[in-house]
Amino acid sequence: MNANLTVSTSSPSSFASFAAFRLAGAVERAGALLSTWRQRAADRRQLGVLDEHMLHDIGLFRGDIEFEINKPFWRA
Repeated sequence: MNANLTVSTSSPSSFASFAAFRLAGAVERAGALLSTWRQRAADRRQLGVLDEHMLHDIGLFRGDIEFEINKPFWRA
C-alpha cells in the first residue's frame, strides 16, 4: 500500500473517501477491460472477412486467421 494513502479508523468520512477512491479505480479498470474485449472482438470480426489476396498481402494464412477468430474475446 502506498505510504501516502493512510486510512484513519477514527474518521468514518476518511474511510468512506478512501473506499470511494478504491471503487472508482475498480470501475475505471473494469471499463478499460470491457473496452479491450470489445476492440478485440471487432478486430477478429474484421480479420474474418479478409479474402485470400488481402491475407497474402499482410503475410497471414487462412489457418492462422481461423485460429485467431475462434478464440474467445477475453483471450489475447
